[in-house]
Amino acid sequence: MEFLFGPFLEFGFMRRALVGCLALAVAAPLLGVFLMLRRTSLTAEVLAHGVTPGIAAGFLIAGLSVPAMSLGGLVAGLLVAVGAGALSRATGGREDAALTALYLIALALGVTLVSLRGGAGDLTHLLFGQVLGVDDQALLLMAGVATLTLPALALAWRPLALECFDPGFAQAEGVRGGLWHGLFLVLVVLNVLAAFQAMGTLMAVGLMMLPAVAARHWSRELSGMAYAAVGLAVAAAGAGLLASFHLDLPSGPAIVLAAGLFWAVSVVAGPVDGLWARLARRPHLAG
Repeated sequence: MEFLFGPFLEFGFMRRALVGCLALAVAAPLLGVFLMLRRTSLTAEVLAHGVTPGIAAGFLIAGLSVPAMSLGGLVAGLLVAVGAGALSRATGGREDAALTALYLIALALGVTLVSLRGGAGDLTHLLFGQVLGVDDQALLLMAGVATLTLPALALAWRPLALECFDPGFAQAEGVRGGLWHGLFLVLVVLNVLAAFQAMGTLMAVGLMMLPAVAARHWSRELSGMAYAAVGLAVAAAGAGLLASFHLDLPSGPAIVLAAGLFWAVSVVAGPVDGLWARLARRPHLAG
């Protein structure tokens, strides 16, 4: 009990880190499930890098100000998301190619801007975050984004599900795919920004995508995947923070590694298309 709960009961910074990570864990993995089902899992990673120049611009203007960096990151992320679609339609090229070009340029520009004014510590904070140093503003941002994401996603749940599983039926029903897709991208950008405060731009999507990818091995239904993704994300947040405290590891990478461990266990032992489940079915099918 002391091993599991002692750090959170004794240290305020551990409690703040846990609350922030739990806020991320209850909202971001739900978006990750839809990204996975839409086969656009890398979009979250692209947007995480795409917000970098906006965050860097906010840093240059106001220093380590959460509102300034968040506003700049939101503008930059939306420009990357909208710009990639506009470029692909204007040139006839693929949207993923435009996204790749834009996010590479955005990441390089963001690192360059931070280097103009900040030092190595500021660059490390930008790229890897500092979950144990989450302040009141960052905590409010995480909680606010989660509070906004859950009802917005509940409103968009049916049209997003229809587009994932039966886009033809969704079109016949008059579902306005562009509108819901735009709302979905805004939610992804907001959650990436909230995660940036704790995980940095390089690992901001760790709690969004790894639990979502693992969840497909625990359920075939969308609701089951959603519950599994959130449960795995919550467990990864707690396990990563404990590993960080007891083993003296960097907190953000420890959380992502914990999520990666749960994904590996899901791939091996998950009842839906897990390796053990597939091996167990083979003798029965052969008989």
